[in-house]
Amino acid sequence: MMDISDDENAIAELVRSARRVAVLGMKMEPHQPAWYVPKYLADAGVEVIPVPVYYPGVTEIMGRRVYRTLADVPGPIDIVDVFRRSQDVAPHLGDLLAAKPRCVWLQLGIRDDATAAALSKAGILVVQDRCLMVDHERFV
Repeated sequence: MMDISDDENAIAELVRSARRVAVLGMKMEPHQPAWYVPKYLADAGVEVIPVPVYYPGVTEIMGRRVYRTLADVPGPIDIVDVFRRSQDVAPHLGDLLAAKPRCVWLQLGIRDDATAAALSKAGILVVQDRCLMVDHERFV
């Protein structure tokens, strides 16, 4: 399995090299982690691509174009940063596989071993139950 959640060296290399992060479940409320984690990444120079689940009429978040599916995001995606409850990750599996990111990162408190195994089988790195902002601050 390509779950690198406990491999500090692999995590460090991943966050140092990531340039494009699609944020699945991005929010618009500044007090929400699904807002301030992508804001931190954007301020750190990472290209952030909003892929909200809610807000059907919104076309931009943080001045960036919104995409309704990961598969619609043009170009390569280094990390899909997932802000969904554990039980809500599996319905996104098809879209995650279609987008073919280098890594799917399930934020702190989010874990779905079955979906992680399917992603790993497809050659996609998986990180579960870790905060991308914390690891980015730590390793970059």
